[in-house]
Amino acid sequence: MLKKLLIIVGVLGAAALVAKKVKDSNDERALWHEATTAPDLR
Repeated sequence: MLKKLLIIVGVLGAAALVAKKVKDSNDERALWHEATTAPDLR
């Protein structure tokens, strides 16, 4: 029982780390896009 619980916790932890990396990557890309595009001065 304890072994199954540890496996589940490990899988959930890995999934959380992957989700955080994806979110951070998307945030970084959005920031660079905003910083490098010309402002709309209309």
